[in-house]
Amino acid sequence: MATSTTALYSIPISNQTSTKNSLPLSSLSPRTSPFLSLRSSSRAPPPSAAAVTAGAVIEAERQTTTSATPSKSLPFRVGHGFDLHRLEPGYPLIIGGIDIPFEKGCEAHSDGDVLLHCVVDAILGALGLPDIGQIFPDNDPKWKGAASSVFIKEAVRLMHEAGYELGNLDATLILQRPKLSPHKEAIRANLSNLLGADPSVVNLKAKTHEKVDSLGENRSIAAHTVVLLMKK
Repeated sequence: MATSTTALYSIPISNQTSTKNSLPLSSLSPRTSPFLSLRSSSRAPPPSAAAVTAGAVIEAERQTTTSATPSKSLPFRVGHGFDLHRLEPGYPLIIGGIDIPFEKGCEAHSDGDVLLHCVVDAILGALGLPDIGQIFPDNDPKWKGAASSVFIKEAVRLMHEAGYELGNLDATLILQRPKLSPHKEAIRANLSNLLGADPSVVNLKAKTHEKVDSLGENRSIAAHTVVLLMKK
């Protein structure tokens, strides 16, 4: 992830109206937004200890920021996300919020969840916002070891604040080992819960890299994600 620092953004959209599907928002003016809100949909799983810790830090440092340049209100928006992490011994391998048994894990400042990082970037990209590394910089100690569910909940909050909901998501994981077939449904179900989306609109694929370069030599793992956001 990028190491530049910048504040969180809100996205004021003209003629925006709230719906029953919107996440709870603070009653601030259109020019400001809370630093982070960890409120999630009723279908989201209970937060992990890491997420609770990160949430306490976020709430303690709540602040307001100037909004981004207003975006044009479009009927739909498309975003693409990409992420890659080195695989090293001594780290847990967490994909889509699911612990995968393996002798290596993703070396990262947070929990290194390559899939959730990729999904966050796709949503932020669709909204015309900076990437995950700018909003959650990896040189900030408060994100050390943070659960990536914290990041995706903020991306979902921003999506709803802008007046959009998930149309569908298509993600591809690239790794030589371990085989993800036994874990794909658990990963997809957890990702759907975090997004507050029906599993039928969340697709997950896994590919090897045919033993080519760092991915094929099992020295890294990567993910691509495309999302379609629909105007509410």
